[in-house]
Amino acid sequence: VAAQNCRKRKLNAILNLEEDVCNLQTQKESLKKEHSQCSRSISQMKQKLNNLYHDIFSRLRDDQGRPVNPCQYVIHCSSDGSVFIIPKHLVKSEQKRGNEKDQKQ
Repeated sequence: VAAQNCRKRKLNAILNLEEDVCNLQTQKESLKKEHSQCSRSISQMKQKLNNLYHDIFSRLRDDQGRPVNPCQYVIHCSSDGSVFIIPKHLVKSEQKRGNEKDQKQ
């Protein structure tokens, strides 16, 4: 009787584990679909941001009325909502200083 009860418990444990595996496989597939959707959304947002970036630069003019070169400038948005056009070489030097500060800390 003890051996029979042991086999029954073992069988129940195996059945429970098989059910858990099934549930986890279903959850994995669901997460894969969600990941795929998120990746598509991110890709679309990047494309929209890129289009907006090019649209903004196509409308910008310098003091002499010439178009602003997007290869030489970047758009910077501050935390208070202000938007600035900054030369790229200044941004790179600021990033280097920021990285040096982070490394020191």
